[in-house]
Amino acid sequence: MAPSPNQEASNTPDDTVTLGAVGEFGLIARVTRERIQPAATLLGPGDDSAVVAAPDGRVVACVDVLVEGVHFRLDWSSPVDVGRKAAAANLADIAAMGAVPTGLLVGLAAPRDTPVEVLEGLADGLWAEAGLVDVGLVGGDVASSSQLVVSVTALGTLEGREAVTRSGARPGDVVAVCGRLGWSAAGLAVLTRGFRSPGAVVDAHRRPQPPYAAGPAAAVAGATAMIDVSDGLLADLAHVAEASGVRIDLRRTAFAIPDRLRDVGSALGVDPVDWMLTGGEDHALAATFPPSTPLPEGFTVVGAVEEGTGVTVDGEAHEGPSGWQHFT
Repeated sequence: MAPSPNQEASNTPDDTVTLGAVGEFGLIARVTRERIQPAATLLGPGDDSAVVAAPDGRVVACVDVLVEGVHFRLDWSSPVDVGRKAAAANLADIAAMGAVPTGLLVGLAAPRDTPVEVLEGLADGLWAEAGLVDVGLVGGDVASSSQLVVSVTALGTLEGREAVTRSGARPGDVVAVCGRLGWSAAGLAVLTRGFRSPGAVVDAHRRPQPPYAAGPAAAVAGATAMIDVSDGLLADLAHVAEASGVRIDLRRTAFAIPDRLRDVGSALGVDPVDWMLTGGEDHALAATFPPSTPLPEGFTVVGAVEEGTGVTVDGEAHEGPSGWQHFT
């Protein structure tokens, strides 16, 4: 018997409700029903566009794309984890500009036979992470594709401040970081070896914990440059060094190694500082400050800005990859 138009010819169990069965608008209704929008959302989902407040007349905007098999695996992470991770990657970028998030837009592409419960879990994760900074999902789009792809656009406000860019670092500044470093890389190393514990590092890979409030706090304190550590500290600080026309030198001994990373590194034969220098997806914040500036809570000095170019560790070039690069 041939399948009906709403029945998928796949391995999906017959009693599983799929995206093809409910359709684009049915899915949108499911993931937006009874959601409470914050005050910044003047008009939410349901019209041709959303309306989001822009208190100081400027909008900070960024976008990030997560592709199944490249950025996440559903046998390693739950749909809720993936949703939180997708939101976190963008919300951290807003924070890295010294801004405060105001809303998220979500583009979703998925196969027709994707179970709706997977997509509802994804939406739950997006809403949960957005709720940490009091924003909502204000709109988006759904399309059919051969694999699951999540694209998130985050909006934010500078609250009257100037944006903290990558180009403001000056010789004499200190380099400081806030948030976890190396945890996600350690978790990925554990997962790729077929293990699921220790849970703390595996969960750090599945669900990052960016220090969102630290971005605006750094801006208020006088940060001269700032960046979200998404691809690896060395790789991301290289963008700051290039944009600012300076050299950044990190001190290896400045990094306090958490006991859990030390234990995992010992078990896997990896120096945990290498994870902290080159591992991505923790979404910590790295910033430069004038030397006399009192650092905001949570920031730790790990290096200095000097004359020259590039990024060094203890005055020497780092051997090996400096972080994640998509096309190499």
